[in-house]
Amino acid sequence: MADRRLQVFYSVAKQLSFTKAAETLFMTQPAVTFQVKQLEEHFNTRLFERSHSKIALTTAGHLAMEYAERILNLSAEMETRLTEMTGEVSGTLLIGASTTIAEYMLPRMLGDFKARYPQVQARLTVANSETVEFKVADHTLDIGLIEAPSHHPSLKSEVCCEDELVMICSAQHELSELSSASAERLAVQPYISREAGSGTREVVDDYFKRAGISPEDLNIAMELGSPEAIKGAVEAGLGIAIVSRVTILKEVKLGDLVAVPLEPRLIRPLSVVYATEKFRSKLLQSFLDFTTEALK
Repeated sequence: MADRRLQVFYSVAKQLSFTKAAETLFMTQPAVTFQVKQLEEHFNTRLFERSHSKIALTTAGHLAMEYAERILNLSAEMETRLTEMTGEVSGTLLIGASTTIAEYMLPRMLGDFKARYPQVQARLTVANSETVEFKVADHTLDIGLIEAPSHHPSLKSEVCCEDELVMICSAQHELSELSSASAERLAVQPYISREAGSGTREVVDDYFKRAGISPEDLNIAMELGSPEAIKGAVEAGLGIAIVSRVTILKEVKLGDLVAVPLEPRLIRPLSVVYATEKFRSKLLQSFLDFTTEALK
């Protein structure tokens, strides 16, 4: 319903790139440039300062962006509420999930959600917890599932389930026979860590801090960006790691990895986050309810 020129302008303003906006909108770059030019001619003012390497919003552009966001949100809310008057749960739901949740928990859950609500189109973005939070906060995503407590002031966070983290090592490792492992014992081992911004990284760093061990003092062998990469490195004997138990069920069953509980145990909450000011549609509420039920 909203003016197409406004939609295109807002996408360019968010990305600060005509090329990225064109990719997001599935348009050609000349078409995006034309739409923005049309809007500038309509208001008789420049909305972007352009140079060879980058673009930036003008003062008028910043003002236009504020109004565009409000107009587009209201337009989307109107369409949603009118659609909901039919009683159906339908539409597109933009979901973000941290790597562990997306790879090991969500696939079956999204299948079950689709079976219950066939008119819904779910689109999943996978990133670390920090990135998911930012995307939910700027309304790029409708909802996010993250592995660490939310720190963003504009987001509402609800715990949906708990997850245990364990130490993993190869079957030939000297720690493989332990019944439990303390932070002090792990701190001297070559350690395979997740990257900064990962929810798992944040929770593990806090675990070591509570044991009086600075994360900077760990014997970091490498930092990797996914549970699969970490499992491969640990299986190859390059070090130990602390990961979610749900990520290593197959490898432990096959004997490729050994999982050792931590002492004290490390249990973290998994949370659903969404923007506090965002209109909570029937679709969003249905997914919130379904997620809480499915992940119990």
